[in-house]
Amino acid sequence: MSYSLAQWNEADSKSALCSMIACCGAHRWAAAMIAHRPIASDVELHDIADRLWNTMQEPDWMEAFACHPRIGERGNPHSAAQSSTWSEQEQSSTQTAAEATMAALAEGNARYEDKFGFTYIICATGKGAEEMLAILNHRLAGDRVSELRKAAEQQRQIMHIRLRKWLEQ
Repeated sequence: MSYSLAQWNEADSKSALCSMIACCGAHRWAAAMIAHRPIASDVELHDIADRLWNTMQEPDWMEAFACHPRIGERGNPHSAAQSSTWSEQEQSSTQTAAEATMAALAEGNARYEDKFGFTYIICATGKGAEEMLAILNHRLAGDRVSELRKAAEQQRQIMHIRLRKWLEQ
């Protein structure tokens, strides 16, 4: 068991909730994670996180999505400080992207939000700005129901990356 997990198992509910909210902004998911304490291992933490994420519904997903900045933008007033820091790291490829790519991402983000009603969510870790733009353009062709499921899966992947980062602190 990692030191972070051991400390979290013993933490007060408010502190424990803040840690989970940084990993995923859905409060119902975070509260359910806390209800499963103590968690015996890092592997068990990830298993429980998945099992609980699979019980979430559209309002939970939308709450989590709202904590993410648009691809290519910095910060989000709805996200925890740690979450904002991690978003910046995850989207680091946008810092060196061409101006035209960034303009296309901004325009694509706006079209996506108009069409689907939520922020474009992609697990940006390891992806370049051009790749994220291509995926955005492809996903714009889909319907809302399918896109909501894709975005929820991307959020699940982000959640696991952030849980790993949190465990390493």
